[in-house]
Amino acid sequence: MLNAFADYWPKKPSEKVKRYIGKFYDCTRLGAKISGKVEGNHGTYTVTISLRENRLSSACSCYIGKRGNCHHCVALAKTFAKKPLSFQELATRKLEEVKSMADLEIYLKSETLGDLLAQLKSKGITQKAFAESIGMNTRHLSSIKSSELRNRFYNELGATKLAVL
Repeated sequence: MLNAFADYWPKKPSEKVKRYIGKFYDCTRLGAKISGKVEGNHGTYTVTISLRENRLSSACSCYIGKRGNCHHCVALAKTFAKKPLSFQELATRKLEEVKSMADLEIYLKSETLGDLLAQLKSKGITQKAFAESIGMNTRHLSSIKSSELRNRFYNELGATKLAVL
């Protein structure tokens, strides 16, 4: 993961980035995904970086971090590079291992709505068919899905994930 950071972001951080390095809290690691919160100019921002199939992706809830191209994302990467042990390792569960509400919560945190919908699609159920089956507008479902990837969460995200199961 650190090699991917070095390839993706500049070695020398800008002054904006330096202000946020080491300032993150609630830092977690779930497999190849790290996240943390930081106080920014306009509130608390949630920042995530993940490595999937050798592809790095990042997102921040700040107004410019939609695609992860903000200084908060770089700062989270630099923070992780300096102190990886400060990131709490979260447990993961497979769906077959879910035996309690706590297990279910862990499982749902480890899967995005997009991942769950892809699993449905592999069984022949389209996103449109799923949305219609739960009485949801397809655009609203798409909005919930894309917002989760930008660290902006609809209240019904959890219920929608449960409905997919």
